[in-house]
Amino acid sequence: MRHTLGRDMLKVHNIRVLYGGIPALHEVFFEVGKGELVSLVGANGAGKTTTLKTVVGVLSPASGRIEFEGKDITGKNSAEIVRSGITYVPEGRHIFGPLTVEENLLLGAFTTRTRGEIPERMDYVYGLFPILKDRHRQRGETLSGGEQQMLAIGRGLMARPKLLMLDEPSLGLMPKLVTEVLKAVSLLKEEGNTILLVEQNVREALELSDRAYILQTGRTIQSGQGRELLDSEIVKKAFLGI
Repeated sequence: MRHTLGRDMLKVHNIRVLYGGIPALHEVFFEVGKGELVSLVGANGAGKTTTLKTVVGVLSPASGRIEFEGKDITGKNSAEIVRSGITYVPEGRHIFGPLTVEENLLLGAFTTRTRGEIPERMDYVYGLFPILKDRHRQRGETLSGGEQQMLAIGRGLMARPKLLMLDEPSLGLMPKLVTEVLKAVSLLKEEGNTILLVEQNVREALELSDRAYILQTGRTIQSGQGRELLDSEIVKKAFLGI
């Protein structure tokens, strides 16, 4: 199914990835258009995180092709891919605990070419997550799980990414904090950010998404509009318990 929001920013063509000679991804394909929020949905072990790591260059595909803004980035190193405009926020937050909120955010701006942009980006992140502004001098390790996740996303936004990839942003959070984090993701979408989302809360992810792809044992098996997939039999049975 073709989308209409914007020209394709990311195209992943039938990538295969091996772990120690054993296939982890077989035939994964998807597209993300400019300004879209696209979700990758699947059970644990379906290959969602492996896919994101391959896009950002942590892993190299054995075959297939990855294009970003019309350029082949297959197999390029992570630093080069990040400089091209892709930011990956991994699951588990991975903030720098001994550093303050502000110091963590500044580390996210390492690709920023103009120093004058940094205060502007900081203001943008603080506007999105006011609690981080309140705690800007606190060490990251003193924040709650939800606040640490907001800090991880905020650090990713400091690079002004063209594509923001979020891997399980609500993992391990209390329901109230899950709602807060996903609300922030929704706001990012409304502001025109292009987002590739992996999220364990399937219903919420599909409701947020323009489009989604279902992964099963390392393959893309179905795609469609987010709300359309909510009504599909495979999603109802596999993820929603209906």
